[in-house]
Amino acid sequence: MVVKTLAPRDYNEALHVGHYFRQGVPVIMDLTAMANAEAMQLIDFAAGLVVGRGGDMQRVDTKVFLLLPLSTAKSA
Repeated sequence: MVVKTLAPRDYNEALHVGHYFRQGVPVIMDLTAMANAEAMQLIDFAAGLVVGRGGDMQRVDTKVFLLLPLSTAKSA
């Protein structure tokens, strides 16, 4: 299974998270380089993506999250 790791530096890079997630690729979001307020915006975006498209979001570490699309969330 391919997992894409992304370390966005600002909210404008949310597009990349959505792109891979919609393609059915699990995404690790490493938000450690982002300011807390901007990281929260990206977490909110990811939560909406997971609810809207189906799947699961898990906290791996402080400011690091795993987004599992529906197809992989069922098998995980």
